[in-house]
Amino acid sequence: MTKRYEQPIPFGWYAIEYSDKLKAGDVKPLQYFGEELVLFRTESGEAQVLDAYCPHLGAHLGHGGLVKGESISCPFHAWEFNGEGMATNIPYAKRTPPKVKNKQCIKSYPVVEKNQMIWAWYHPYDEAPTFEVEEIAEIGHEDWSEVSTYEWTIPTIIQETGENAADLAHFITVHGMPNMPEGDVIYDGVRRITEFDGNAKAVKEDGTIDRDDTSNNEAIHLYSANTGPGLSLQRFSRMFDIVMMGTMTPIDDQSMQLRFNFTLPNAATDIKKAIAEGIRNEIVHQVEQDIPIWEHKKYLPKPILCDGDGPIGQYRRWFKQFYAEKPVETTESKEELIATV
Repeated sequence: MTKRYEQPIPFGWYAIEYSDKLKAGDVKPLQYFGEELVLFRTESGEAQVLDAYCPHLGAHLGHGGLVKGESISCPFHAWEFNGEGMATNIPYAKRTPPKVKNKQCIKSYPVVEKNQMIWAWYHPYDEAPTFEVEEIAEIGHEDWSEVSTYEWTIPTIIQETGENAADLAHFITVHGMPNMPEGDVIYDGVRRITEFDGNAKAVKEDGTIDRDDTSNNEAIHLYSANTGPGLSLQRFSRMFDIVMMGTMTPIDDQSMQLRFNFTLPNAATDIKKAIAEGIRNEIVHQVEQDIPIWEHKKYLPKPILCDGDGPIGQYRRWFKQFYAEKPVETTESKEELIATV
């Protein structure tokens, strides 16, 4: 079967679970990055991620594995592994096999917890993290509401979904905005910042939108900041700000998980809260307008663009940095070559 996408999985930090859904001692099987993974929280509270299969006889640690102290115990023969993928105990063995003694025997993934989520670092060649997860001040702040979450699994890749922010014309053709938004895009290393102003259908005091009314519009301002391929911060400003954290996580090289996490200001009146919820619902509605297109479109490396399409080429050049080049393999060092002469 021919793949729709030929791009590799981009490297970066990716959200894999909400922090409050993983208590001390919990074990969860996951499928991300084209791999079977196991997520667990140690008794001291540290979240850890390993490749799922035990190197002994291949049991899946995420199905029946148990947390013991700072390690996870295999459900098959009770071998124990810490968060670095090293065997810490083989309860019935008189000696530890040389292949695992004081060595990493299961691939581990760097993990951080920020913005009420657990993030794992993925790199196809296991290089260490080169940037940090941006902290979003509003999430978890007492002046802002608990996050409301939305989640989709989509047969597309992160580059395609992110391109929507650069594709200005589709805001009219797909989402029904009355005119093209105008703004600026700044590329700064692993960060991409977009700010634009436009108009959108007005939200009524009860939080509803009349999508058939083309005359009742209001001004909007959007600030959007991507840090790497897996995190997007968006601030939607109308009467007040709404903050959204978008997380994009590759399931494999053909599909991804998209999560939207919204927080609203607590100080808002009941009417403003209803309007804010209406704006949030409209954002979710617009994503669900995009999904059928993402599900069926084809990525064109050399599209035919026109002057109204927006900075799609700039976005693609920025995103390309997250596709890792394979390290050059050398068979022998200079010293070894000299020794053979």
